[in-house]
This record gives sequence, C-alpha cells and structure tokens, in this order.
Amino acid sequence: MIDAAVEKAYGGQRKIHWMEVFAGEKSFMMFQNWLPDETVEAFTEFLVGIKGPLTTPIGGGIRSLNVALRQLLDLYVCLRPVRYFNGVPAPVKHPEYVDMVIFRENTEDIYTGIEFAYGTEGNKKFMQLFKENFPKEYAKIRFPETAGMGLKPISVEGTERLVRDAIKYCLVNKRKNLNLVHKGNIMKYTEGAFKDWGYALAKREFRGEIVTERESWILGNKEKNPALGVAENAKMIDPGFDMMSPAQKQDIMNEVEAALKLWDTHGNGKWKSKLLIKDSIADVTLQFVLIRPRDYDVIATMNLNGDYISDALAAQVGGIGIAPGANINYESGHAIFEATHGTAPKYADLDKVNPGSVILSGEMMLRYMGWSEAADLIIKGMDGAIGSKIVTYDFARLMDDATEAKCSEFGDAIIRHMV
Repeated sequence: MIDAAVEKAYGGQRKIHWMEVFAGEKSFMMFQNWLPDETVEAFTEFLVGIKGPLTTPIGGGIRSLNVALRQLLDLYVCLRPVRYFNGVPAPVKHPEYVDMVIFRENTEDIYTGIEFAYGTEGNKKFMQLFKENFPKEYAKIRFPETAGMGLKPISVEGTERLVRDAIKYCLVNKRKNLNLVHKGNIMKYTEGAFKDWGYALAKREFRGEIVTERESWILGNKEKNPALGVAENAKMIDPGFDMMSPAQKQDIMNEVEAALKLWDTHGNGKWKSKLLIKDSIADVTLQFVLIRPRDYDVIATMNLNGDYISDALAAQVGGIGIAPGANINYESGHAIFEATHGTAPKYADLDKVNPGSVILSGEMMLRYMGWSEAADLIIKGMDGAIGSKIVTYDFARLMDDATEAKCSEFGDAIIRHMV
C-alpha cells in the first residue's frame, strides 16, 4: 500500500527500503525474547519505523512492549490525528465536523507506573513515610489502611517540549487553534501547572505568532470601544470581578494592561490571524467535542486525558479500526508509527480485518518524512474506497448497500482510487 503510493507519486524516483525487525509474540516464538536488543538498536539507528499491534507478555516481565519502546526511545509525543472519511458509519449527526489532532504527552502522568499495591511491603513503607512527612495530606485519604497508591508526575520540561511541538505543528500546518486540555480545577499542581506552563511557553517562545483566548477578548473589547478603560475591560473578561479581593482585581487589571501592550502587533484585528491558544477542562472537552466539534482543532494534553480523548474522538468517525497514531521525539527525530488498536488473534491470517489504522499510520509516516505527495494519495485512495462502499466486514455490517471486501481487497480498492 505504502509502496504503491510512493511509486504513483514519484514514478520510481523515490523508494522505501524496508527492514523487518521483531517484537511481540512472533519475536518470542523465534528468539524467546519479547523485545530483542537488536530491534531497539534498529529503531535507534534508522529513526523511523512502523509497526502493527504487539501482544503484551502475561505474568510479569515488561508491562507493555509499546510503553517499553516509547520509554527506551523517549518518544514523548503520542500524535493522534482524527478525521472523517465520507461514508464511514458514525454515531453522531455531523462526523464531518471532526478534524482534530491530539498531542498526548507520552512519558509522564500516572502512566509512569509508580504505584504501590495494597498489601505489599512497598505500600506499607510508602504510607508510613507519607504519614510522617505529610500528615495533613495523609489525613485526606479516606481509607489509608486499605488504599493502593500511585504518583502522578507532571514536569516543566515534559510540558514545555510537548506544547512547543504542538505549536510548531499548528503553525506549519496552518491550524486555527491549540487547546490545552487539563483538570486543573482539581489537580492544581499537576494538571493546573500543565496549563500554566503551556501558556507561559507559548508567550515566551512564540509571542509574535500566537494570541491567548483571554488576550483576544481584551483586544476585541478595546477595538469595539477605544475609550474603554482597564477596569471596565477587566469586568468584561471576568464577570465576577466586582466580588474579587483588591489583590485579585489588580491581577486581572495587570493582565488587561499586559494584553494591551500587544496593540502594535496584535491590535486592530491583527490577533485574528494569529494561532489562538486556549484551554478547557477535560470533562467539558469530552462533552464539547461531541456537541461543538468545530471549536476544536489541535489538542495538547497529558497522558491519561489524551488516552480518553483520542479514543472518544475516534468513536465519532468510525472507531479505532481506522484511527492512526505515532509516537515521536521531535528533538531526536525518532518516530514509530503504529495502529492504535490491539491484537486480534482469532482473526490472524484470515484476510478479514480492517487495515485502515495501519495504512493511515503509514500515511502519517510519509508525511513526517516530507513525502506529502504520496501521503495525499493514500488519503485520496481511502476516501475513494470507502466512498464507493467497498469495505471490510466491520463497516459493511453498518452501511447500506456496501460490498464486503477482504482485507486485501479493501487494500486493492484503495490503490485503484489513488488517481
């Protein structure tokens, strides 16, 4: 599929030379090793690769092969574009409004796996240390004697490199806004800090190219009423202004004054051409991507939120069966593109399942390599095949008048529509 797109796009002037490496069940059956060192070395040396779902070993050892690869190569961005292909069965009225890209932080949050299981010696030691050193916080645990515990690290460095790359992506691809999704109203020093650090990075490194949502309100208010004073503007952006303490009021007024200092570069409507940086609470986001999807474009968020949001969005446009993904370190250049769904052993070698996820991950890989012409052909082929209703069983059973195709036949249909 990928080779066909490259051949059609470049007529033999470019070609991918593939090298197979081993991981998962196939690797274990061949070498008695779930993740050989040679595989990691190959990804390290050649930078870019693509893989299918990997079976995770049961009963100890590496907790997840996918997580292991991400950690070993420091693939800190999980990139998940979500878009609609015309004709794909969807549970929402307007799936065509969904066109979003999720930058999910891959190395921090509770997915670091720092946990202390109830009943273990480690749990007892941790709880004792916690109780002795942080008695007020310990008192908040409702049932401390029977609680499992986990730690949730969110760092300045981890936040900044994710948000930096998300902003660069937006600017290169001319996206309209970046939304920092968080639960900072509850977890103020982790998720709330993610939001604050993200805004600070945007203002510090991309000041001329971005505007925050609140700055856009302040500048817009001033444009509508040039005589508007700072205090009046502050009241307009914060309805609770009159109930605030003097210190809180001064903070808002300082914010207004700082935004108005951008007038030469952002005023008189110039801010409308800038990348808009905004934020939203995670649970609100999960509602609004359903009822107001056109308000969302690129999302940057932490590991757990990103897991929920990317799968929820995929469900709106056909499910994870055609949801592509990548794990990338934009600083080193390392990237592994992968199907986002798990393994399905009962369908192995039956030429049956939807290959859309791995095919579109290949499209992402081509685009990452700068081979946009070939990537565009894959999108065109996918659109054409689905639009002609030649689809695998999972889509055929949900579509009227569809032709059920084998996995290979669906692939052939995609290639035919690369014109």
